[in-house]
Amino acid sequence: MMRGKGALGRIAFVLTLFLLAGYESALPAYDPPARARVHSVSDGDTIVLEGGQRVRYLGIDAPEVTHEGTPGGPLGDEAARYNRELVSGRSVMLEFEREREDDYGRLLAYVFLEDGTLVNREMVRRGLAYLCAKQRPLRYWDRLLDAQRQAMKERRGLWSLPPPRPEAVYVANKRSGVFHRPSCPLGRRAKPSNRVQFKERTQAFSEGFCPCRQCQP
Repeated sequence: MMRGKGALGRIAFVLTLFLLAGYESALPAYDPPARARVHSVSDGDTIVLEGGQRVRYLGIDAPEVTHEGTPGGPLGDEAARYNRELVSGRSVMLEFEREREDDYGRLLAYVFLEDGTLVNREMVRRGLAYLCAKQRPLRYWDRLLDAQRQAMKERRGLWSLPPPRPEAVYVANKRSGVFHRPSCPLGRRAKPSNRVQFKERTQAFSEGFCPCRQCQP
């Protein structure tokens, strides 16, 4: 009788393995790596891994670099250069949120050096990138926001530059995480329940809102 139970148990175990194998084969074949080596750096928030996969630093945005004669944003080239010093040719660890890719097929990831440095945060801490989070909440939101506030307080990098033409008020959208000039059509689309107003652009940055690319507040 005991032998029968043992045989049944072994059969059940084999069937479980078979079902699990079938489930795993049904999963997407592509599984982003947790550890990789950086082949090159595109700019202050984008890298290319060995094998060609592009990675966009999750939760932040850096100024554009000079490209084919087109001028980049303020400190864009400096941000790319510092990013290159941090990660080029190095082994890194990647962590992901629920959305792993953007509309351009780039991985969206937190990138860690082997010593535990969160590169996303380091770029913000140096004032060479700012918080810009389309996914919310973020696992490392507090760490990124604290780094931004510290960079603003110390007037590092981007925070040392003269501000754009000021407005009497700025309009932010809690849903998108973006703030706008009051005349911006994109800002006007926000539902009243999602609108937040700030008297100064620094207040919007301090709360983690990202500037609109169209009206450039």
